[in-house]
Amino acid sequence: MAVLIRPFHPGDEDAVVGVILPIQREEFGFSITAADQPDLADIPTWYQTGAGQFWLAELNGEAVGTIALKDIGNGAVALRKMFVKPVARGAIGAAQALLDTALDHARAHGVSTIWLGTTEKFKAAHRFYEKNSFALVDADDLPETFPRMAVDTRFYRLGL
Repeated sequence: MAVLIRPFHPGDEDAVVGVILPIQREEFGFSITAADQPDLADIPTWYQTGAGQFWLAELNGEAVGTIALKDIGNGAVALRKMFVKPVARGAIGAAQALLDTALDHARAHGVSTIWLGTTEKFKAAHRFYEKNSFALVDADDLPETFPRMAVDTRFYRLGL
């Protein structure tokens, strides 16, 4: 069972929401809707510009994961929307394949720094980012252009 990573294409919106919303709402208990996340309704404008991009992970033709880079200027991107369905976690390797794809893309597009925000609830994500050399930073260290989410309380930086 190989995971396929591919860029988002118009028409993938329902698949993206089908990955992200159940994790946010059912797994972590956030009271959030697709309408609360306007970036999901316009992925090409939000993410597929400059050094940015948005990818889906597919397993047997089904979307099982997402990751995005948003160009925030000055050679920096924000890593956003990293979600992997439980069925594709662990040994399947979807999360690592998504992150590796994003890192390769960032390097190829001259990105020097990747920033990300996450919540205290995503403990496995903290371990994953730290294993991949992301360093914990204080919110005061974030660039002014970083698109901070209200739920984010923990921030990371990776220099490329």
